[in-house]
Amino acid sequence: MLNITMKLLTVSTLLCAMVALGTAAALPDEVASNGTEASISAAEHHVEKRAASCPSGWTQYGNRCFLYDNRQMTWAQAQRICQSLNANLASVNSNDEYQFIRAVISSASRESGLTWVGGSDGQQENYWFWIDGTYFTFTQWCQGEPNNVGGNEHCLMVNSSGSKCWNDGRCDSQYPFICVRAIC
Repeated sequence: MLNITMKLLTVSTLLCAMVALGTAAALPDEVASNGTEASISAAEHHVEKRAASCPSGWTQYGNRCFLYDNRQMTWAQAQRICQSLNANLASVNSNDEYQFIRAVISSASRESGLTWVGGSDGQQENYWFWIDGTYFTFTQWCQGEPNNVGGNEHCLMVNSSGSKCWNDGRCDSQYPFICVRAIC
């Protein structure tokens, strides 16, 4: 699964590069009739540089876009939906980003309920990774978590308990989810 994610990230990066190169290639390459380069005035050719932004309905934080979906899905179903949007279940890389994600969830749902994000230790117990391939360095586990109750809690949910911390849960449980995608 991680190998597929890395391939998707590589393809996304290559697509961004191709768009940039395509834009550069589309710039006029005028040559005078005698074979010398013609001078091009700024008034004749204006290239507008637009700031990258998120698609409609997505919320930007840094160079990433987030989308909350309130449909109740298993972790795998939620990841599939995110992938269909050229995204992944969200990774969380800092406390500031976590607070931002919690605000997106709260704003969209009018509550702060349990929500799937892209963390999992399904491949090896207690070895947590993000489905989008980013390093799992920041954590906000609830006290005593992750605890793998019943030996079957391998997927990460946020907004657990009154502390709004992280919990490991059964991947076949159904919760809303939040997706993330990079801005090219």
